[in-house]
Amino acid sequence: MKTIKGESRRYLYINLSDKSWQTFEAAETDLDRYIGGKGLGLKFIYDRLGKKLGETDPLGPDNILAFMMGTFIGTGAPCSARFAGVTKSPLTGIMVAASCGGPFGMACKTAGWDGVLVQGKAEQPTVVRIDEHGATFEDAAGLWGLETSPAQQKLVSNPRQGALLIGPAGENRVLYSVIRSGNRYLGRGGMGAVMGAKNLKAIVANGMSHRIEPVLGEQFKKINSNAKKMIVRNDFVRNYRMYGTNYNVKPGIDTGFAPVRNFRDRTDPRLEALTGQAMTERYKTEHSACSPCSVLCGHKGTYPDGKVRHIPEYETTGLWGGNILNFDPDLIGSWNERMNELGMDTISCGVTVSWAMEAAEKGLRPSTLAFGKTDNIEAIINDIGYRRGEGDELALGSKRLAQKYGGMDFAAQVKGMEMAAYDPRAGWGQGLNYAIANRGGCHLNAYPIGLEALFKYIPQYTTLSKVSWVCFMEDLFSATNSTQTCQFSIFGYLLEPPVARFTPKPVLKLAMTVLPGVAQLLLDWSGLSGLVHTITGRKMGMRQYLKCGRRTHVLERYMNVLCGVSAADDTLPDRFLTEAVTKHPVHSVVPIKKMVKAYYRKKGYSQEGIPTERLLAALEIEI
Repeated sequence: MKTIKGESRRYLYINLSDKSWQTFEAAETDLDRYIGGKGLGLKFIYDRLGKKLGETDPLGPDNILAFMMGTFIGTGAPCSARFAGVTKSPLTGIMVAASCGGPFGMACKTAGWDGVLVQGKAEQPTVVRIDEHGATFEDAAGLWGLETSPAQQKLVSNPRQGALLIGPAGENRVLYSVIRSGNRYLGRGGMGAVMGAKNLKAIVANGMSHRIEPVLGEQFKKINSNAKKMIVRNDFVRNYRMYGTNYNVKPGIDTGFAPVRNFRDRTDPRLEALTGQAMTERYKTEHSACSPCSVLCGHKGTYPDGKVRHIPEYETTGLWGGNILNFDPDLIGSWNERMNELGMDTISCGVTVSWAMEAAEKGLRPSTLAFGKTDNIEAIINDIGYRRGEGDELALGSKRLAQKYGGMDFAAQVKGMEMAAYDPRAGWGQGLNYAIANRGGCHLNAYPIGLEALFKYIPQYTTLSKVSWVCFMEDLFSATNSTQTCQFSIFGYLLEPPVARFTPKPVLKLAMTVLPGVAQLLLDWSGLSGLVHTITGRKMGMRQYLKCGRRTHVLERYMNVLCGVSAADDTLPDRFLTEAVTKHPVHSVVPIKKMVKAYYRKKGYSQEGIPTERLLAALEIEI
């Protein structure tokens, strides 16, 4: 077995049109500035498409799919299975990046590749197989049309292998179709449709020909041991480990971020049946997480029909539960399984279905869908995946439907991407996050709802400190997605070092609210930057790490500007700006304009939301 010290720095470029491949290396300056993962994937695409990015058809042969392995993979660092997918989204028409913990990452990295770029279009359905020597191309005619589980079973024959594959939704160009790897998914923005349009059924990596060793091994061991201790003792991680991400359901009921009836109401007592605590008891759950993982948020359990299923994540539970007035967790588990088999994003699909229910209720569009009606949901899911009947139109997402029929005011989307299961009226920072998030209605751009409603470090219903925290968190999260480790681990890195851990919570809350810049200086994420430094051998301090994240975020924004994004897109649907009265006792709307203007100033954008030449130059982004 060969040994890779930190990174191979080898990347594979595949052209499907002529079934060719070649290798290339990343420039040292790019590795210094973008780390890897999401950041480097964006840079590779920017270098190749440049000013042509705006005219590039996401479903055309010129679009590039970048699969980027993280710095952590193969090292034993916390949550070190993750890799990134980056492309131009067919759902939104702008850039999209997603993170996945499936086995493809480890297989690709230990085959000696730090990333794979795919361009072109195959003449016929194709499977690409990669190993340490390069790529080969196979006819996928016998796999085309298969759902994701049977396809994966045929493609992967031993533990050395890991696959990326699509189901019927990707083949049929459902605009929010996903890519599967093991039991994990590149889940947002329609990456599955990009693969489908390229006639690419799967990429299979055959790994374990290389081992990964940190460059600074002894230093790595010390930092790694401390990082794992901080993560596992963090309360957020402990709750997720015990109850899964559905732990969030209970705080959502209490603090008012629970989506109910297409986000019209912010709470409902019937949601108690969907809490992580209730599901843990009902299904006698056990862990089923990414491997290796320090958080263990993924769970599986036995359903009343005797079948063992993966417990849906919070987003799926929120949007297929109260948001369509369904309070039966058994149904959500079954529907989640169908969407996984078809290869569809449960978030975008759920919001699109809830929009269709309200549109029908208001007479804007005829539909068989209705709030509280569950007997036809599985059929609708199947129809979306196979683009037939009403499902053919629902496959386009909520924004396109609202543009056609009306109802944009209650289409819960931003920039064409459906919002996750957090009502922004329950946390104005979360509202700002949705409005300015680069990929659209993304909860993981910054996740201020964690500080607002889960940990209650900063008040929910104020603009005070929200711009500062969104800017800080999006830079940190962007760097972490370039490092490629689980974002759920971040609160362990931030809140468990001595200063944050032993500062009395009232004092920390006051500092975070009134003096956010000072509070951020007291936080310590040296565990993250230290792991990058010891794995790669490259200099990487806390501030440099944060600057890499900011550079990646600003590059992504600039690429979106090339795709047509402007200040007009940085807003929320009218529902969240005008409808204050819900079932939650606190009446709230999000004062988005004020916060967005302040965000532009803080970020260094023009009043039109465009990164200034001065900012781009300071971050060494060439235009």
